[in-house]
Amino acid sequence: MSRLTTTSLLRPRDADALRAEIRWVAHRAGVPVVFGGEVHEDALLLTEFVGTTTNGLRGLTVLRKSGLGGRVMEMRRPASVADYRNAASITHHYDGPVSGEGIRSVLAVPVVVADRSRAVLYAATRGASPLGDRAADLMVQAGKRLATEIAIRDEVDRRLRLLEMSVPAPDTAPAVTEELRDIGAELRGLARAAGDERLRTRLDGICDRLGRVLTGEPAADAPRLSRRELDVLAEIALGCTNQEAAQRLSLGAETVKSYLRNVMTKLDARTRHEAVVTARRLGLLP
Repeated sequence: MSRLTTTSLLRPRDADALRAEIRWVAHRAGVPVVFGGEVHEDALLLTEFVGTTTNGLRGLTVLRKSGLGGRVMEMRRPASVADYRNAASITHHYDGPVSGEGIRSVLAVPVVVADRSRAVLYAATRGASPLGDRAADLMVQAGKRLATEIAIRDEVDRRLRLLEMSVPAPDTAPAVTEELRDIGAELRGLARAAGDERLRTRLDGICDRLGRVLTGEPAADAPRLSRRELDVLAEIALGCTNQEAAQRLSLGAETVKSYLRNVMTKLDARTRHEAVVTARRLGLLP
């Protein structure tokens, strides 16, 4: 049994993000049946459903290479069958629950992160007509969006595990302190990219905690910087150009330039480097 850590306790349930994408597809595409589940080791567990009328698929475990879902888990790319029951391209280990639901045409889309299938999304119809191109495009979009969200959460967990390690005193380990500063700035950038509001809030809180650990509370005479101004300055501290910071924060380059001008004015800094140094001295950045 794996050890339960603070990191695992803090991570939002990936099933919640999976459920949100399934509901989004069902709403946007008007597909009669949409469902899916997470991959655990070499097995897919179906847990999320929209439009089903029986419980036959609920809690079903799909093994790698078995059925359509097992096939896409293995191939790591979408696949479909127009007539599930008579399809020659898949095994038929799950014909009972599939037939019980009246499903005929099925598209399965794997959610691939770091070359591993982490979940599978299905869209299905009960009639003779196959799924349309629009529904297929929306399914692929949902799969890519979910893959990005899971990848962000994985990276956050990796960095949190680094922070759970003992932190040497700044005056005795300057190299480690600098690395932790970079981690803090990267976490702030990940917060802006996260699609989950709770995850963004949690990341912002972690960045604030890390800043207090490394520098203490901000100086009493420190100017007040907005969250966005701090986001931009954190990216600049990593050595990003305005364009790179804009891409990371999903902002326009001119908007980043405007935020940076405001920061330099508030900190009475003449250069970007001076703004970063001053912000760190005042405890505004880790």
